[in-house]
Amino acid sequence: MSLLQQPKSNLIFYKTDEEIERIRESCLLVCKVLTHVGANIKPGMSGAQLDKEAEQIIRDHHAEPAFKGYRGFPSTLCVSINEVVVHGIPSETYFNDGDVVSVDCGVLLNGYHGDAAYTFPIGDVPEKVMQLLRVTKTSLYRGIEQATHGKRMGDVSFAIQNYVEKGYGYSVVRELVGHGIGKSLHEDPEVPNYGRRGNGVMLKDGLVIAIEPMINLGKKDVKQSKDGWTIFTKDRQPSAHYEHTIAVRKGTADILSNHVPVESAIENNPEVRTVELLKEDLEFA
Repeated sequence: MSLLQQPKSNLIFYKTDEEIERIRESCLLVCKVLTHVGANIKPGMSGAQLDKEAEQIIRDHHAEPAFKGYRGFPSTLCVSINEVVVHGIPSETYFNDGDVVSVDCGVLLNGYHGDAAYTFPIGDVPEKVMQLLRVTKTSLYRGIEQATHGKRMGDVSFAIQNYVEKGYGYSVVRELVGHGIGKSLHEDPEVPNYGRRGNGVMLKDGLVIAIEPMINLGKKDVKQSKDGWTIFTKDRQPSAHYEHTIAVRKGTADILSNHVPVESAIENNPEVRTVELLKEDLEFA
């Protein structure tokens, strides 16, 4: 979950190995929810139905939905359809064939938060929108490649921005950013999806952050709905959103959330299309 206004205490909490494992447990529960979404989402289903099922899964695991009640947000999930970038409030409106639906989830388990998001293309999604999803998803891993001890936040931000804007002509949303995470859902530092290499906070072992590219097919400009939450593209062009929570380590980042079971569920759901990574654009592939 990304906010228009992040806390700016400039107080960064580095996590112990034990804390990182607790955050991983929370992230894996988030991904269990996203896996359920991947297995069941289809035309004719509503965001409200998914939200109800997600809350049940979380509470069945003796955890709490991290988003529900957070600064007044009314739901367990953020369900953002087509031109909605993030923070969509689940409703009774049915999904349609051709929709792309970003589902963002957070949990609080054993005192620590987890956070992850995935964009699901339902049915006959146009190829130009599928490519937006592929590039956005790949940009997430481009950022993660830079999230290692000794780098700077700007290296992560630049990797995402340069890839999607220079490489493919898409737009990075400026008003919304990723964030640190731990005992609080949103902690310092901010994790922008745009920036300069060599600038920003030094990344050190034990820093846990949520990296979440929000990329628009059209222009970068966004607006906020009267509900105070829903963020949509000003030109009403589609947007995509993928998120992992990671721990900065020496060598390579440790990805604490896991999209693999989500993607396995999608492969078994004929109503949802697979979003492939553009592996030729990744160093680790």
